[in-house]
Amino acid sequence: MGGGLGSCLRFLIGRWLNSPQTGIPFGTLAANILGSLIIGLVLGWALKNQTMTSSMVSLIAIGFCGGFTTFSTFAYENHLLLRSGDFLNFALYTLGSLIIGFAAVFLGMWISKVV
Repeated sequence: MGGGLGSCLRFLIGRWLNSPQTGIPFGTLAANILGSLIIGLVLGWALKNQTMTSSMVSLIAIGFCGGFTTFSTFAYENHLLLRSGDFLNFALYTLGSLIIGFAAVFLGMWISKVV
């Protein structure tokens, strides 16, 4: 259920934000970063407060975030950037996704710790 909802939302964000004119697939980038923030918030909250059941954590962290974020699309879009010779956008997209994604998880964990 969570995975289906996350996948549908990712599809809609991709349709809204991905544009061939920009070079960088901003829809996938946004979904991956937002999903990283959500998983940081949920897991940080669950660890701190222990008020969420394991089923609820699984529904959100594994189901929703697993369906919402996508490594396979990220890899494919990087393949397309490399194949087209767009090395600058490949580097920006790859490094941005990794650095901002990690930062989003840490930010989510930090937010849940101080709230």
